[in-house]
Amino acid sequence: MRDCDVVIVNYNAGKLLIECVCSVFLAGAEKCIVVDNASRDGSIDDLEQATSNKNLLVIRNDVNLGFATACNLGIRESSASRVLFLNPDCTLADDALVRMVDVLCCSGTIGMVGGFLCNPDGSEQGGGRRAVPTPWRSFVRAMGLNRLAKRWPTLFFDFYLHKLPLPDRAIEVEAISGACMLVKREAVDDVGLWDEGYFLHCEDLDWCMRFRQHGWKILFVPDAKVVHQKGACSRSRPIFVEWHKHKGMMRFYRKFFRGQYPDVLMWLLAVGVWLRFGAVIAYYTVRRAFSSWR
Repeated sequence: MRDCDVVIVNYNAGKLLIECVCSVFLAGAEKCIVVDNASRDGSIDDLEQATSNKNLLVIRNDVNLGFATACNLGIRESSASRVLFLNPDCTLADDALVRMVDVLCCSGTIGMVGGFLCNPDGSEQGGGRRAVPTPWRSFVRAMGLNRLAKRWPTLFFDFYLHKLPLPDRAIEVEAISGACMLVKREAVDDVGLWDEGYFLHCEDLDWCMRFRQHGWKILFVPDAKVVHQKGACSRSRPIFVEWHKHKGMMRFYRKFFRGQYPDVLMWLLAVGVWLRFGAVIAYYTVRRAFSSWR
């Protein structure tokens, strides 16, 4: 497991950060780089007190620079030929990193691999293996038309693949999750770093699109288990997270699909994105009001 570094972007992950870093070293990583986006929960201090591993590097940002920018800071501090980007609310199984590296190195055309993202109960999470959410696929999902996929699978295809049977070997997919993303340095040099125009969410889809545009394959490794406490770092600021999620969605659609779809569909998609954001805001507002009333 030489020549493989791990980059973790932390923002108020609490004790989960320590568990994550410990699992990284147990899994055999050579170096762990933690980029902290101005956390206020003491998680970095706790981490530095909990471990004295000389292969741990902590970068403290004075402000929250966003996920993509922090990832780029981390990879610039690494000289390894393979780099794993891992969320701080993830823990690697002991053999997960070895399996992902094995798959990444089995072909010169593979540029990125992802592991089996699962909930603490072992069930698979959505996003670990998926197709690209094109405007049409997003429209289908938003309108609930994906329920017709059994009858017309090509037309009403759902871009989340976790409900399909788990494959018995590594398979090529269109996209994986930025929560666990192992990349080859050679591919990054070819494709370029993360797009810092995204603050939070959709930057992983952007990178997957660009990798594939440059001819690099993306593989999902079903026997590389990664337990993901999804949303653990975003619960304290849900509206802030949702704003950047929806803003990132719009940037993604404009960047890759403008001109490929009729203007009316792109307009409807934009309306749908912001209506969804409004509904999410209303939900959190009502829930907060109800909690205060109780």
